[in-house]
Amino acid sequence: MNLPNILTLFRMFLIPFFILVFFSNIKNNIFYSIILFLIAGLTDVLDGYIARKKNLVTKWGIVLDPLADKLMLLTVLTCLTINDIIPLWIIIIVSIKELAMIIAGAILYNKDFIIPSNIFGKMATLMFYISIFILNFNSKYGEYLLDIAVLSALLAFTNYLLFYLKQK
Repeated sequence: MNLPNILTLFRMFLIPFFILVFFSNIKNNIFYSIILFLIAGLTDVLDGYIARKKNLVTKWGIVLDPLADKLMLLTVLTCLTINDIIPLWIIIIVSIKELAMIIAGAILYNKDFIIPSNIFGKMATLMFYISIFILNFNSKYGEYLLDIAVLSALLAFTNYLLFYLKQK
């Protein structure tokens, strides 16, 4: 197990802590949970950078890293939806998109075909991190950015689909 994969597992390990803090009665619980989300985002950037820079890219990491991202994002969006901070349609659309990506990824992985992450997926992920952070300070502006993040995610999904069809 290398450092990038450990960072990815750490990101997954943060998920239950995010939920605990988010639904706790401590003062500023939402703010602290968003900090945990941002720490997860930092580990995402760090694990990818280290893996590429130190030539530590593994097949396991290529699969686990986006799975950790998806699980963290779905957790955060679900919590925000439960607390009526964001509208229900966002979690529905993102869940369908992410579930399709997870199922397709598992099928393709079993066929030794891996679609690498690309700039569209990275930009969508970045937009989610930014919008959720901003949501904590300005709900209206954060919701606009979240709408853009959802559109970015759908664009990324379309791009991954086109990449697959072109390779087929």
